[in-house]
Amino acid sequence: MNKVCEILGTEYPIIQGAMAWIAEGNLASAVSNGGGLGIIAAGGRDAEWLRAEIRRTRELTDKPFGVNIMLLAPNVDELMDVVCEEKVAVVTTGAGNPGKYIPKLKEAGIKVIPVVANVTLAIRVARAGADAIVAEGTEAGGHIGETTTMALVPQMVDAVDCPVIAAGGIADGRGIAAAYMLGADGVQIGTRFLVADECIVHPGYKGAILKAKDSSTVATGRSTGHPVRVIKNKLAKKILRLEAENADEEQINQLCTGTLAAAVRDGDADNGNIMSGQIAGLVKKEQPAAEIIEEMFKEAADVFASRKGII
Repeated sequence: MNKVCEILGTEYPIIQGAMAWIAEGNLASAVSNGGGLGIIAAGGRDAEWLRAEIRRTRELTDKPFGVNIMLLAPNVDELMDVVCEEKVAVVTTGAGNPGKYIPKLKEAGIKVIPVVANVTLAIRVARAGADAIVAEGTEAGGHIGETTTMALVPQMVDAVDCPVIAAGGIADGRGIAAAYMLGADGVQIGTRFLVADECIVHPGYKGAILKAKDSSTVATGRSTGHPVRVIKNKLAKKILRLEAENADEEQINQLCTGTLAAAVRDGDADNGNIMSGQIAGLVKKEQPAAEIIEEMFKEAADVFASRKGII
């Protein structure tokens, strides 16, 4: 048990990353049943879907789970209403400062854990009453910031009083041990769970992760101010070429429309938007979510034991 376990009500201090169109009740319940905090990703979803998924997840687990809400979503207020009415255990947020929603969430008994990519925003959300903060480095998959996990986590730990949870570039026990050494009290992991048995993504998507190497991801969208880390494929190369040609944002957005769904539902490894962290090269096998969690934390314990007395 540590600070994060106490906040989450979990056996292990680990949060499953919120992956839009991927993280739903099957995966969330499996992670929660395995001792972590499963997350339902509300990004791109409507309020009715979210309510139904929360209730379905409760049928699959009696353990705590959470919901991730993107603050730039046009229906963010409706989604906030649903999580408060359903009284989920935890809400994680992305793409902004959830400060105006924190009192409402706290009143409903919900823990609030924003995902942030810089220290300035971390200080703001801590002052607004966040229970913990996920410090997400640029190694992560999906929408990213600029600072690496190695540099971001210790600076955030020094800047805020609440627990910090490290994210980005973590996929095994060595990464978890390193996060602790940087001052984090827990970890958030997404890419490793993409190949969990319970994850609903198309086998083609999982295959792209399993085949990945250390250099297999790129960050697209930097020219638009919305960088996204994905597996390098034909689509990613087209986007990067447009950016190099100074194409306007609308043209790039048109090219990307519907491509995440193409990857998740159809497994289009060439023209789908296969979001993945840089750590994909370490992901080598499909496993049940509970086995992934147990294996990683055993590895972390072994790392600490083997390094004892070195310094």
